[in-house]
Amino acid sequence: MKQKMMRRREAFTINDLFVVIIVVAVLVAVGLRALRPAKRHPSDINCVNNLKEVGMAYSLWAGDNGDLLPSQQSVSKGGWKELLTNANQGAICWTNYAIMQNEVGQSPRLVLCPFDERLPAQSFTNDFDNTNVSYFVGVSANDTYPQSIAAGDRNLGPGTAPDSEYGYSPKSGKGNDVAIPISGPVSWSLKMHSAGNFQKAGNILLGDGSAQRTSTAAFNQDWLSNAPPTTNWPAGHVPATPSIRLVFP
Repeated sequence: MKQKMMRRREAFTINDLFVVIIVVAVLVAVGLRALRPAKRHPSDINCVNNLKEVGMAYSLWAGDNGDLLPSQQSVSKGGWKELLTNANQGAICWTNYAIMQNEVGQSPRLVLCPFDERLPAQSFTNDFDNTNVSYFVGVSANDTYPQSIAAGDRNLGPGTAPDSEYGYSPKSGKGNDVAIPISGPVSWSLKMHSAGNFQKAGNILLGDGSAQRTSTAAFNQDWLSNAPPTTNWPAGHVPATPSIRLVFP
């Protein structure tokens, strides 16, 4: 009679159990990380904080200057209102921030986004110009209209297709003075906060001093469409449709 060969059944060892536990733990950790919202880069937060500081500077400056922002106050009283009665004033966008140098603590870094390729100036005096500024100026914003747009990242451009560079803000630093219809459309370009962000993104400062991160779609729908139109346009440059005036560095 032929004996049947009995196959030896290997036992499940403690070591095998440990391996299984480790593998399961790793899979759970990876799954939880995928579900967790992406952390914002520290520099990303710094840029929003910079705009908040600019908003505080506006408030402090206005408090000492008849509750008016620099773009609405007379040159004789420290503002640049008369300069803006002319069109095409993008080349002097930097003036708006130099006027508030005391309110921003003499720190030119506050008007430069850490994601911008531009470099900060050493001071607000001799070497400060558009090439040291990251933020456009909404010349008609004020706290009476909380949703008015006071400032924002300069990588904003016309249309729905994002520009590969900085949109309305030329690399040369010559600036741009733009009438943007509140019906849009505009889009954040592929620079600064849009890098790796399929929705394209940027930061804006509102008339009430709050800073907001917004995608292109949200900017057009929630902010631009609700912004009060500019009314004090330069003679001969009144747009055909309700628009806001933004001056880009």
